[in-house]
Amino acid sequence: MRRRPGIDLFSLISGLAFAAVAILYLLGSAGVLHVPGRLVIPLILITLGAAGLISAIHQRTRRKDRRVP
Repeated sequence: MRRRPGIDLFSLISGLAFAAVAILYLLGSAGVLHVPGRLVIPLILITLGAAGLISAIHQRTRRKDRRVP
């Protein structure tokens, strides 16, 4: 039986972060929500950094699990 590939956590979290920014932009331009522009880029960078760390830790633990018989 063919094994399904695992979820790429970095891509998933990156996509969710950019979708959240797009939704915030949409709500801000509609006048529903006020989002300070100086917070957007730092929040994206923090989210991407955390996603990279989580992805690296997840892949490392998956490789260790494969080695154990």
